[in-house]
Amino acid sequence: MVQQEALLGIDTGTSGTKAIVVADNGVVLATASVDYPLSTPRLGWAEQDPALWVDAAKVAVRRALSQVASVRIRAIGLTGQMHGLVLLDGQDRVLRPAILWCDGRTTAQCREITELIGMERLIQLTCNPALEGFTAPKLLWVREHEPEVFGQVEHVLLPKDYVRFVLTGERATDVSDASGTLLLDVRARRWSTTMLSELGIPECWLARVHESPEITGRLRADVAAELGLEPGVPVVGGGGDQAAGAVGAGIVEPGMVSATIGSSGVVFAHSAAITLDPRGRVHTFCHAVPGAWHVMGVTQGAGISLRWWRDHFAAAETATAVRLGVDPYTFLTGEAARIPAGCEGLIWLPYLMGERTPHLDALARGVLFGVTVRHTRAHVLRAVLEGVVFSLNDSLEVLREMGVPVRSVRVSGGGARSTLWRQIQADVYGLPVDTMQAEEGPAYGAALLGAVGVGLQPSVPEGCRAWVKTESRVEPEARHRRIYQAAFTLYRSLYPALKSLYPQAAALSLDEAPAGTEGC
Repeated sequence: MVQQEALLGIDTGTSGTKAIVVADNGVVLATASVDYPLSTPRLGWAEQDPALWVDAAKVAVRRALSQVASVRIRAIGLTGQMHGLVLLDGQDRVLRPAILWCDGRTTAQCREITELIGMERLIQLTCNPALEGFTAPKLLWVREHEPEVFGQVEHVLLPKDYVRFVLTGERATDVSDASGTLLLDVRARRWSTTMLSELGIPECWLARVHESPEITGRLRADVAAELGLEPGVPVVGGGGDQAAGAVGAGIVEPGMVSATIGSSGVVFAHSAAITLDPRGRVHTFCHAVPGAWHVMGVTQGAGISLRWWRDHFAAAETATAVRLGVDPYTFLTGEAARIPAGCEGLIWLPYLMGERTPHLDALARGVLFGVTVRHTRAHVLRAVLEGVVFSLNDSLEVLREMGVPVRSVRVSGGGARSTLWRQIQADVYGLPVDTMQAEEGPAYGAALLGAVGVGLQPSVPEGCRAWVKTESRVEPEARHRRIYQAAFTLYRSLYPALKSLYPQAAALSLDEAPAGTEGC
């Protein structure tokens, strides 16, 4: 039997790992996902055991491969949640649970870095300010609060790169993921010797940096046997989830913008040259396209907001949806669709995990504003959907201030699967919103990077032109646009009014929060 050539993409996400098998012509042949929990031992903390990622990746890959007959995997592309801190000792043992992107414990360390380096110099060195989500502040937190752990550190990896290490035995990363550590010279696309020296971090702890399509290692024989693959399959650099997702959506040319609603929410714009916001409200990172960069705004609590609502306020509806064989989110957004645009004055601030763009405030808290006796649970549900999009629109507004061209928006993640959420995005942005034929996002982009790495596609942009196809377009509705412009103005006025109160709320809650494990 003739084997079809295919690529494998693995996405190590916050709530689960996805594996995808893609034919060499870009057609998705199979997908599989495995979920795992997020541990929150204290309020504002977020951790995971890296073993969860490895176990989930192996199960997901085996499940995906079981769905296809006679394929030859030519390359593996890796992607996943960014910024997470994985610490290994000299025997390659994990020293503590990984501290994740949505962890907010490092405010003091961010302040320390900013005071030591200086804000303006920091942005010149790394193209970004010090934020709680980034990797370097987490490393400084461990040094200060867990010196016995820090004293054993010999290797520092990012989440997808720990999976790479298990698959290949190689310690490697890519420029897009490394950009989110606050340790990379984003202009030069290499580790910043200045940052490492100033922070006292040995460069030998860090993985080798590659461009995203470069081959970084090959599948170990023992792991290949577990997965049912040939040993020696090339594993390419891959990318952070947002850069790989942008490749999967074809965001590889100027003027193209994506809006992704996953656990976090991201507005992502391709840039052929370094473009900086001097206030550091958006990130400037290396793109997964060699020689290119991207500008990215982040909403911390995007999909997390809807999942929080589902888990805590919609148990009965979720159970009903499962019994009927319907996606619970489809069930819930159908309920929200009965409410008019603007929710009759109800506004949701989605700051459940603090906020990045544009506020850079780890102490920000979620707020439901404007509640009256008229409002129902469906109003609140729709307000959650709208508030997430308002937060993403904050990022678009910053991009416009910076002169980044925005012609249309390509959407992916949970926000792309919901008809209502797509329409809300078009109406709030005032732009056409496109969905793509392949909805697998980062995993699809990682597979495409693998195709480039082994020569099945000549370059990332050409690979996108060959693989990435638009499926549908939603145009903004004028009457909704007017309502949302007014609602967005109100939304933007709330954070400045509440900013001084957030530290008081944090002081009331941080010391009293019980330990526990929750899914986000």
